Amino acid sequence: MLKYTTKRLLYSAVILIFVMFIIYTLMYSMPTTYLEQKARELASKPGAGKSYDQWLEDLNAQYGMDKGLIAGYFTWVGTALRGEWGESWAWTVPVVEQFNNTVWYSFALGLVTLILQIIIAIPLGISAARRQYGFTDYFTSVVSMICISMPTFFLATLLKYIFSVQLGWLDLSGMQSRDYMYLSDFGKVLDVAEHFIMPAITLTVIGIGSLMRYTRTNMLEVLNSDYIRTARAKGVPEKKVINRHAFRNTLIPLVTTLGGSLTTLFSGALITETLFSIRGIGYASYHSMVQGDIPFTMFYLALISILTLLGNLITDLLYAAVDPRVRLS
Repeated sequence: MLKYTTKRLLYSAVILIFVMFIIYTLMYSMPTTYLEQKARELASKPGAGKSYDQWLEDLNAQYGMDKGLIAGYFTWVGTALRGEWGESWAWTVPVVEQFNNTVWYSFALGLVTLILQIIIAIPLGISAARRQYGFTDYFTSVVSMICISMPTFFLATLLKYIFSVQLGWLDLSGMQSRDYMYLSDFGKVLDVAEHFIMPAITLTVIGIGSLMRYTRTNMLEVLNSDYIRTARAKGVPEKKVINRHAFRNTLIPLVTTLGGSLTTLFSGALITETLFSIRGIGYASYHSMVQGDIPFTMFYLALISILTLLGNLITDLLYAAVDPRVRLS
């Protein structure tokens, strides 16, 4: 297991080096007008202390733009490894500070969504597999296909129209009500939670479709196994066959899938957070990209890359832990 883990870590490190190089190449290939605009803005502030040319020279040196592509890449990676990501141009605070200010909103939203997806999708997938070609199976298949095919912006708009415009139960967007400052501490928590209802529903509906189909497929494969037929032939109660024998083996691929999704808790939901004005990491990254905020955009792209590789690594290690054949191969 140690040899397998070491090999996977080395693979992930090599892939990360190339991914970071692609990120830097994209930034390096951008028009210099972004740096020029920022240098002009800094020079025009009261008490700037530097001219436009000096600010432009400092920005070019900060990101290695004056050293060529390869040398500039190693300069940027060196500063990134030290945790020096610079100051966000759009939010006027250090990039790491803006990340800390926003990531926990995304984490809370993602955690609630993940729990709801597990509670809803896995039981429905198991029920569909137990009643193959029955009403439950067809109903689950149709619902899962609708969830997979439904665009995020369409579902978000539909929820806003129903719960905000027609019923008036929830605010259209934002994270606080008008009377937020006059509420008690517990009331403030409830107020923020109320604004997370529609985003959580949106992400849950979008995500349960694929998890339902995945659970159903794996459950059907387990139910058609020889040891399940043997257990039934011995007279083992059907409830015990499903819960004790079949479901345990269905959990093996499900655990690996859910293990990989844990890293998405820190990457945010860019589209959903932007549509509902939830000030998470996805919302911050979208507005940074729109405003040409190079420091925060590069940080977010690097974060997504690291989380994706980490998710794949967790999935591989979990699968190797529950299935020794993976390590042997």
